[in-house]
Amino acid sequence: MKKIFLTIILAIAFVAPSCGHSQKVNESANTETADVPKVYWYKNISSENLIKIYEKLGREAKGKVAVKLSTGEPGGHNFLQPELIKGLVQKVNGTIVECNTAYGGGRSNTESHLKAAADHGFTAIANVDIMDAEGETELPVKSGKHLTKDIVGKNFLNYNFTIIPSHFKGHAMGGFGGAIKNMSIGIASSNGKRLIHSAGESTTSWGNPKQDDFLESMAEAAKAVADHCGENILYISVANNLSVDCDCDSSPEDPKMGDIGILASLDPVALDRACTDLVRSSKDHGKIHLIERIDSRHGMHTLDHAESLGMGSQKYELIELD
Repeated sequence: MKKIFLTIILAIAFVAPSCGHSQKVNESANTETADVPKVYWYKNISSENLIKIYEKLGREAKGKVAVKLSTGEPGGHNFLQPELIKGLVQKVNGTIVECNTAYGGGRSNTESHLKAAADHGFTAIANVDIMDAEGETELPVKSGKHLTKDIVGKNFLNYNFTIIPSHFKGHAMGGFGGAIKNMSIGIASSNGKRLIHSAGESTTSWGNPKQDDFLESMAEAAKAVADHCGENILYISVANNLSVDCDCDSSPEDPKMGDIGILASLDPVALDRACTDLVRSSKDHGKIHLIERIDSRHGMHTLDHAESLGMGSQKYELIELD
């Protein structure tokens, strides 16, 4: 096992971690790691490593387990493939959970959403629950600037434990999609998605909020989910098929850079930050497209707000696994 101790600063410049020794990014910062969240990293993406990284987190998924991932918009192809996630989902006896979209398309109602999940191979590996098929419920948002509540699929309350396996990639509105986006917009019902996009103004319209207000609302909704779950949640991100577009896009742009690997943490802020840092530190010149997408949407502000809410830390210890 190789340990790389990273103290994160907000500057875009980032020194690539070298194999076999520690690398400090900010020389003046305290590099003690006792209270710093750990982010684990496998460079090799495989179903076996997905299970291993889950086990490395040391938090067993018990009871009725929700596995929240995107089943992918019809026409898209970058979403996490069923064969990749099958071993993990079946190991925890999990149910793949989703909520209907709020933008039309091929997953805006339960019937079409289940068809998309079947067409993409997900119903062949596990049960799929469209959590807002029979209604929605509210989770409180504590200390939010924009949201007082997060509206989620009613069936979310049926689960004892939640695994958030996210496909890390770009996003047309948020800059990037990772753990926070997956657990906020992904677990929100159609009405809840509109509430987030409108920065708390409407459940019937996306509105036209300032960009930072939308990003902050996304973080606030994610915090509501994290608060609801307590310690019964964990986060895994697969950084592959690194398109600038989301899996909600029916015609995403092809990736311009190579895969990074599988990362996992008990801290979603640290996990999202680690993914973006590894993009920035990559030697792959194609990263400029994804970095431009993240920065042009001010995407890192989502993590700033999530951190200010006490959801997690942008300082972390990155541990590369053999």
